[in-house]
Amino acid sequence: MKRLIIAIAVCVAWLGAAAQRGTVRSDTMYSETLGTEKPYSIYLPAGYDKSDARYPVLYLLHGADGDHTNWIKIARMKDVADLTISSQTVAPMIIVMPDASGQNGTNKNMGYFNQPDWEYEKYFYEELIPEIDSKYRTKADKKHRAIAGLSMGGGGAIAYGQRYPEYWGSACTLSGLIGKIAERFGKTDKDDYIRSVCDTDPTVYVAEADDATLDKLRSVRWYSDCGDDDFLYEGNVAFYLTMRHKGVPIQNRMRNGDHSWTYWSTGLPEILQFVSAGFTAPED
Repeated sequence: MKRLIIAIAVCVAWLGAAAQRGTVRSDTMYSETLGTEKPYSIYLPAGYDKSDARYPVLYLLHGADGDHTNWIKIARMKDVADLTISSQTVAPMIIVMPDASGQNGTNKNMGYFNQPDWEYEKYFYEELIPEIDSKYRTKADKKHRAIAGLSMGGGGAIAYGQRYPEYWGSACTLSGLIGKIAERFGKTDKDDYIRSVCDTDPTVYVAEADDATLDKLRSVRWYSDCGDDDFLYEGNVAFYLTMRHKGVPIQNRMRNGDHSWTYWSTGLPEILQFVSAGFTAPED
């Protein structure tokens, strides 16, 4: 894995000068639902400001105790997107990085699910997505909208894909926080957060899905990736096997690695390629 990281760094340095460069912006919006300003970061592909074209959009979710800047500052998301788009292995896209760090940037009420007096899902679907679609030139339809994330964000991306399949063409998880985790963490000051994750467990959701729900799940392209040394591997494997047992197609990866930015950074290019394939697939 270390050699792979070095190889990627060399490629970034070598190809960086030739890559068409997108831009990253930080922005905020006031949420009536949450009663506070919520920040987000957004990647706009090269040429965005010089055209009137519309672009597909990927929502890229961060992990627990993180924020909307993690993918940019740690995983060099902008460099990866610039290089893969320039090499034409990935379609030009807008990438939105929401913030789920909780109230006022603290860990209180962190996460992508509703908690007491903190309806994050309502904010995400009724305020954030409409804000992005109205402010930026997105292709605002299911086929051209995807979601992905790491750890807490990976579990969030899969749960969102399951519960709101009409919004998403693809849903992807890297080292997703999937499975009944309450027993692992015990009683903590994050009980509401842990409860929200347990209540939206993707494996239970698909295991209990009726035929109509399974048909809706099959309308989404699914992708999972978790390291063989990750402490969450059992939950991810169980999710994958349950999806297969229920006849819901899913691409799965298990590479050498653990629950770390090294693993997530090296997994990002394939995530971009996977969602891009969905954006550019021929219409049925």
